Amino acid sequence: MIVTLTPNPSLDRTLELPRLARGEVHRVAGTRVDPGGKGLNVSFALHLTGHATRAVLPLGGYEGEQLKAAVEAVSIEVVGVAIAEPNRTNLSLVEPDGTVTKINAAGPRLTTSEVAALTSEVTASIRGARWLALCGSLPPGAPDDLYARLVADATAAGVPVAVDASGAPMAAAVAAGPDLIKPNVHELAELVDRRLETVGDVVDAARCLCDEGVRTVVVSLGADGAVLVEGTDADHATAPPIEVRSAVGAGDALLAGLLAGDGGPDALRTAVAYGTAAARLPGTQFPRPDDLDLAAVTVAAVDPTRALDEPGAPR
Repeated sequence: MIVTLTPNPSLDRTLELPRLARGEVHRVAGTRVDPGGKGLNVSFALHLTGHATRAVLPLGGYEGEQLKAAVEAVSIEVVGVAIAEPNRTNLSLVEPDGTVTKINAAGPRLTTSEVAALTSEVTASIRGARWLALCGSLPPGAPDDLYARLVADATAAGVPVAVDASGAPMAAAVAAGPDLIKPNVHELAELVDRRLETVGDVVDAARCLCDEGVRTVVVSLGADGAVLVEGTDADHATAPPIEVRSAVGAGDALLAGLLAGDGGPDALRTAVAYGTAAARLPGTQFPRPDDLDLAAVTVAAVDPTRALDEPGAPR
Protein backbone atom coordinates (compact mmCIF):
# COMPACT_ATOMS: atom_id res chain seq x y z
CA MET A 1 0.00 0.00 0.00
CA ILE A 2 1.26 3.47 -0.94
CA VAL A 3 -0.47 6.28 0.93
CA THR A 4 -0.70 9.78 -0.53
CA LEU A 5 -1.64 13.04 1.16
CA THR A 6 -3.16 15.85 -0.88
CA PRO A 7 -3.76 18.69 1.59
CA ASN A 8 -5.16 21.03 -1.08
CA PRO A 9 -7.03 18.90 -3.68
CA SER A 10 -9.07 20.40 -6.52
CA LEU A 11 -11.41 19.80 -9.37
CA ASP A 12 -9.26 20.40 -12.47
CA ARG A 13 -11.07 21.68 -15.54
CA THR A 14 -9.00 21.46 -18.74
CA LEU A 15 -9.91 23.38 -21.89
CA GLU A 16 -8.10 22.67 -25.17
CA LEU A 17 -7.87 25.79 -27.34
CA PRO A 18 -6.73 26.28 -30.96
CA ARG A 19 -4.77 29.25 -29.61
CA LEU A 20 -4.77 31.54 -26.57
CA ALA A 21 -5.04 35.30 -27.07
CA ARG A 22 -5.52 37.68 -24.18
CA GLY A 23 -8.78 39.65 -24.30
CA GLU A 24 -10.38 37.59 -27.09
CA VAL A 25 -13.34 35.19 -27.18
CA HIS A 26 -12.24 31.58 -27.62
CA ARG A 27 -13.99 28.43 -28.84
CA VAL A 28 -13.00 25.30 -26.96
CA ALA A 29 -11.76 22.33 -28.97
CA GLY A 30 -12.06 19.89 -26.07
CA THR A 31 -12.86 19.87 -22.36
CA ARG A 32 -12.65 17.55 -19.38
CA VAL A 33 -12.92 17.69 -15.59
CA ASP A 34 -10.62 15.56 -13.40
CA PRO A 35 -9.99 15.27 -9.69
CA GLY A 36 -6.71 17.08 -9.11
CA GLY A 37 -3.92 17.72 -6.68
CA LYS A 38 -0.44 16.22 -6.74
CA GLY A 39 -1.07 13.43 -4.25
CA LEU A 40 -4.28 12.39 -5.97
CA ASN A 41 -2.43 12.38 -9.28
CA VAL A 42 0.17 10.03 -7.82
CA SER A 43 -2.57 7.73 -6.55
CA PHE A 44 -4.28 7.66 -9.95
CA ALA A 45 -1.01 6.87 -11.73
CA LEU A 46 -0.23 4.09 -9.26
CA HIS A 47 -3.73 2.62 -9.42
CA LEU A 48 -3.78 2.47 -13.22
CA THR A 49 -0.57 0.45 -13.21
CA GLY A 50 -1.82 -2.02 -10.62
CA HIS A 51 -0.43 -0.68 -7.34
CA ALA A 52 -2.52 -0.45 -4.18
CA THR A 53 -2.93 3.13 -2.99
CA ARG A 54 -4.88 5.08 -0.38
CA ALA A 55 -5.59 8.80 -0.80
CA VAL A 56 -5.96 11.06 2.24
CA LEU A 57 -7.51 14.47 1.59
CA PRO A 58 -9.72 17.16 3.12
CA LEU A 59 -13.22 17.32 1.60
CA GLY A 60 -15.70 20.16 1.78
CA GLY A 61 -18.80 21.41 -0.03
CA TYR A 62 -20.27 20.21 -3.31
CA GLU A 63 -16.80 20.20 -4.85
CA GLY A 64 -15.64 17.83 -2.14
CA GLU A 65 -18.52 15.48 -2.88
CA GLN A 66 -17.57 15.49 -6.57
CA LEU A 67 -13.94 14.82 -5.74
CA LYS A 68 -14.72 11.88 -3.48
CA ALA A 69 -17.15 10.36 -5.98
CA ALA A 70 -14.69 10.70 -8.88
CA VAL A 71 -11.86 9.04 -6.96
CA GLU A 72 -13.98 6.23 -5.55
CA ALA A 73 -15.46 5.60 -9.01
CA VAL A 74 -12.13 4.11 -10.09
CA SER A 75 -11.83 2.05 -6.87
CA ILE A 76 -9.15 4.12 -5.15
CA GLU A 77 -9.57 4.08 -1.37
CA VAL A 78 -10.35 7.56 -0.04
CA VAL A 79 -9.76 8.69 3.53
CA GLY A 80 -11.64 11.98 3.72
CA VAL A 81 -11.41 14.61 6.43
CA ALA A 82 -14.47 16.85 6.61
CA ILE A 83 -13.80 20.59 6.37
CA ALA A 84 -16.18 23.54 6.48
CA GLU A 85 -15.12 25.38 3.31
CA PRO A 86 -15.50 23.92 -0.22
CA ASN A 87 -12.57 22.49 -2.14
CA ARG A 88 -11.10 24.60 -4.94
CA THR A 89 -11.54 24.41 -8.72
CA ASN A 90 -8.50 24.98 -11.01
CA LEU A 91 -8.41 25.78 -14.72
CA SER A 92 -5.85 24.68 -17.33
CA LEU A 93 -5.80 26.19 -20.85
CA VAL A 94 -3.94 23.90 -23.24
CA GLU A 95 -2.71 24.98 -26.68
CA PRO A 96 -1.90 22.62 -29.58
CA ASP A 97 1.87 22.84 -29.01
CA GLY A 98 1.44 21.61 -25.43
CA THR A 99 1.73 25.02 -23.77
CA VAL A 100 -0.37 25.05 -20.59
CA THR A 101 -1.69 28.17 -18.87
CA LYS A 102 -2.72 27.07 -15.39
CA ILE A 103 -4.97 29.12 -13.11
CA ASN A 104 -4.98 27.78 -9.56
CA ALA A 105 -7.29 28.89 -6.76
CA ALA A 106 -5.86 29.30 -3.26
CA GLY A 107 -8.08 26.64 -1.75
CA PRO A 108 -10.18 26.49 1.44
CA ARG A 109 -8.85 27.81 4.75
CA LEU A 110 -8.40 24.98 7.22
CA THR A 111 -9.00 25.53 10.92
CA THR A 112 -6.56 24.36 13.57
CA SER A 113 -8.85 21.43 14.41
CA GLU A 114 -9.16 20.47 10.73
CA VAL A 115 -5.36 20.43 10.35
CA ALA A 116 -5.12 18.25 13.47
CA ALA A 117 -7.75 15.86 12.10
CA LEU A 118 -5.92 15.63 8.78
CA THR A 119 -2.64 14.85 10.55
CA SER A 120 -4.31 12.17 12.67
CA GLU A 121 -5.84 10.48 9.63
CA VAL A 122 -2.46 10.36 7.88
CA THR A 123 -0.81 8.82 10.94
CA ALA A 124 -3.56 6.19 11.18
CA SER A 125 -3.53 5.46 7.43
CA ILE A 126 0.20 4.68 7.10
CA ARG A 127 0.28 1.66 9.40
CA GLY A 128 1.99 -1.06 7.38
CA ALA A 129 2.34 1.19 4.31
CA ARG A 130 5.22 0.84 1.84
CA TRP A 131 5.47 4.61 1.24
CA LEU A 132 3.89 7.87 2.35
CA ALA A 133 3.87 10.57 -0.34
CA LEU A 134 3.32 14.17 0.79
CA CYS A 135 2.43 16.17 -2.27
CA GLY A 136 1.53 19.66 -3.38
CA SER A 137 0.80 23.05 -1.92
CA LEU A 138 -0.61 23.58 1.55
CA PRO A 139 -4.03 25.26 1.89
CA PRO A 140 -4.48 28.49 3.83
CA GLY A 141 -4.45 27.76 7.55
CA ALA A 142 -1.99 24.86 7.35
CA PRO A 143 1.41 25.53 9.00
CA ASP A 144 4.54 25.54 6.85
CA ASP A 145 5.99 22.69 8.92
CA LEU A 146 3.05 20.32 8.34
CA TYR A 147 5.07 18.08 6.01
CA ALA A 148 8.09 18.19 8.34
CA ARG A 149 5.94 16.96 11.24
CA LEU A 150 4.55 14.13 9.11
CA VAL A 151 8.05 13.15 7.95
CA ALA A 152 9.04 12.80 11.61
CA ASP A 153 5.89 10.81 12.46
CA ALA A 154 6.24 8.44 9.51
CA THR A 155 9.95 7.92 10.12
CA ALA A 156 9.20 7.01 13.73
CA ALA A 157 6.65 4.49 12.44
CA GLY A 158 9.20 2.96 10.05
CA VAL A 159 7.44 4.17 6.88
CA PRO A 160 9.56 5.76 4.10
CA VAL A 161 8.46 9.26 3.08
CA ALA A 162 8.55 11.04 -0.28
CA VAL A 163 7.92 14.79 -0.56
CA ASP A 164 6.96 16.74 -3.68
CA ALA A 165 6.34 20.36 -2.74
CA SER A 166 7.90 23.81 -3.00
CA GLY A 167 8.72 26.91 -1.00
CA ALA A 168 8.75 26.98 2.78
CA PRO A 169 6.90 23.63 3.24
CA MET A 170 9.52 21.86 1.09
CA ALA A 171 12.43 23.54 2.88
CA ALA A 172 11.03 22.52 6.27
CA ALA A 173 10.45 18.96 5.05
CA VAL A 174 14.03 18.70 3.74
CA ALA A 175 15.32 19.67 7.18
CA ALA A 176 13.32 16.76 8.65
CA GLY A 177 15.24 14.24 6.49
CA PRO A 178 12.75 12.50 4.17
CA ASP A 179 13.75 9.41 2.22
CA LEU A 180 12.96 10.93 -1.19
CA ILE A 181 12.21 14.37 -2.58
CA LYS A 182 11.19 15.19 -6.16
CA PRO A 183 11.65 18.87 -6.96
CA ASN A 184 11.66 20.22 -10.49
CA VAL A 185 14.67 22.29 -11.53
CA HIS A 186 13.05 25.57 -10.44
CA GLU A 187 12.11 24.18 -7.00
CA LEU A 188 15.64 22.81 -6.59
CA ALA A 189 17.12 26.19 -7.50
CA GLU A 190 14.90 27.78 -4.86
CA LEU A 191 15.99 25.26 -2.23
CA VAL A 192 19.71 25.91 -2.77
CA ASP A 193 19.26 29.58 -3.70
CA ARG A 194 21.33 29.57 -6.87
CA ARG A 195 20.89 29.41 -10.64
CA LEU A 196 21.16 25.97 -12.26
CA GLU A 197 22.25 25.97 -15.91
CA THR A 198 23.76 22.51 -16.47
CA VAL A 199 23.08 18.95 -15.42
CA GLY A 200 26.23 19.21 -13.33
CA ASP A 201 24.74 22.18 -11.47
CA VAL A 202 21.65 20.07 -10.74
CA VAL A 203 23.72 17.19 -9.39
CA ASP A 204 25.81 19.48 -7.18
CA ALA A 205 22.65 21.10 -5.78
CA ALA A 206 21.02 17.72 -5.14
CA ARG A 207 24.14 16.49 -3.32
CA CYS A 208 23.89 19.49 -1.01
CA LEU A 209 20.43 18.24 0.01
CA CYS A 210 21.71 14.69 0.45
CA ASP A 211 24.36 16.14 2.80
CA GLU A 212 21.49 17.66 4.81
CA GLY A 213 19.92 14.23 5.37
CA VAL A 214 17.76 13.48 2.32
CA ARG A 215 18.46 9.94 1.11
CA THR A 216 17.42 10.33 -2.55
CA VAL A 217 16.86 13.44 -4.67
CA VAL A 218 15.14 13.06 -8.04
CA VAL A 219 14.94 16.23 -10.12
CA SER A 220 12.48 16.42 -13.01
CA LEU A 221 13.95 18.42 -15.90
CA GLY A 222 11.08 18.54 -18.39
CA ALA A 223 12.35 17.74 -21.88
CA ASP A 224 15.75 16.91 -20.37
CA GLY A 225 14.35 13.93 -18.44
CA ALA A 226 15.27 13.44 -14.81
CA VAL A 227 18.34 13.10 -12.60
CA LEU A 228 18.56 10.81 -9.57
CA VAL A 229 21.18 11.51 -6.90
CA GLU A 230 21.97 9.32 -3.89
CA GLY A 231 25.07 10.39 -2.03
CA THR A 232 27.95 10.27 -4.50
CA ASP A 233 25.95 8.34 -7.12
CA ALA A 234 24.08 10.11 -9.93
CA ASP A 235 22.15 8.91 -13.00
CA HIS A 236 20.43 10.80 -15.80
CA ALA A 237 17.41 9.37 -17.65
CA THR A 238 16.11 10.81 -20.92
CA ALA A 239 13.40 9.92 -23.45
CA PRO A 240 13.06 10.83 -27.14
CA PRO A 241 11.10 14.01 -28.00
CA ILE A 242 7.31 13.57 -27.97
CA GLU A 243 4.22 15.53 -28.94
CA VAL A 244 3.03 16.94 -25.62
CA ARG A 245 -0.76 17.01 -25.14
CA SER A 246 -0.59 18.25 -21.55
CA ALA A 247 2.31 18.46 -19.11
CA VAL A 248 -0.12 18.75 -16.18
CA GLY A 249 0.51 15.77 -13.91
CA ALA A 250 3.59 14.50 -15.76
CA GLY A 251 5.81 15.17 -12.74
CA ASP A 252 3.29 13.40 -10.50
CA ALA A 253 3.36 10.39 -12.83
CA LEU A 254 7.14 10.43 -12.59
CA LEU A 255 6.92 10.29 -8.79
CA ALA A 256 4.44 7.41 -9.02
CA GLY A 257 6.95 5.49 -11.13
CA LEU A 258 9.64 6.07 -8.53
CA LEU A 259 7.44 4.85 -5.69
CA ALA A 260 6.32 1.83 -7.68
CA GLY A 261 10.00 0.88 -7.94
CA ASP A 262 10.75 1.76 -4.29
CA GLY A 263 12.58 4.95 -5.20
CA GLY A 264 16.00 3.53 -6.04
CA PRO A 265 18.15 3.98 -9.17
CA ASP A 266 16.47 1.04 -10.91
CA ALA A 267 13.17 2.93 -10.70
CA LEU A 268 14.46 5.95 -12.63
CA ARG A 269 13.78 4.38 -16.03
CA THR A 270 10.23 3.49 -15.01
CA ALA A 271 9.69 6.95 -13.57
CA VAL A 272 10.66 8.76 -16.77
CA ALA A 273 8.54 6.34 -18.80
CA TYR A 274 5.55 7.19 -16.58
CA GLY A 275 6.13 10.94 -16.93
CA THR A 276 6.64 10.77 -20.69
CA ALA A 277 3.51 8.70 -21.23
CA ALA A 278 1.44 11.10 -19.09
CA ALA A 279 2.58 14.09 -21.16
CA ARG A 280 1.17 12.41 -24.29
CA LEU A 281 -2.34 12.35 -22.78
CA PRO A 282 -4.84 15.24 -22.62
CA GLY A 283 -5.87 16.94 -19.40
CA THR A 284 -4.87 15.30 -16.15
CA GLN A 285 -4.73 11.70 -17.36
CA PHE A 286 -2.29 8.96 -16.48
CA PRO A 287 -0.81 6.02 -18.38
CA ARG A 288 -1.80 2.41 -18.23
CA PRO A 289 0.82 -0.36 -18.53
CA ASP A 290 0.44 -0.53 -22.33
CA ASP A 291 1.25 3.20 -22.56
CA LEU A 292 4.68 2.80 -20.96
CA ASP A 293 7.70 2.53 -23.27
CA LEU A 294 10.56 1.51 -21.00
CA ALA A 295 12.83 0.66 -23.92
CA ALA A 296 12.70 4.25 -25.17
CA VAL A 297 14.20 5.60 -21.94
CA THR A 298 17.99 5.88 -21.76
CA VAL A 299 19.70 5.83 -18.37
CA ALA A 300 23.33 6.92 -18.39
CA ALA A 301 26.04 8.53 -16.35
CA VAL A 302 25.67 12.27 -15.90
CA ASP A 303 27.32 14.61 -18.39
CA PRO A 304 27.96 17.57 -16.06
CA THR A 305 28.56 19.98 -18.96
CA ARG A 306 25.20 19.35 -20.64
CA ALA A 307 23.20 22.58 -20.72
CA LEU A 308 19.61 22.47 -19.52
CA ASP A 309 16.87 23.21 -22.02
CA GLU A 310 15.14 25.14 -19.23
CA PRO A 311 17.57 26.44 -16.55
CA GLY A 312 16.35 26.89 -13.01
CA ALA A 313 16.65 30.09 -11.01
CA PRO A 314 15.64 31.01 -7.45
CA ARG A 315 12.75 33.41 -7.04
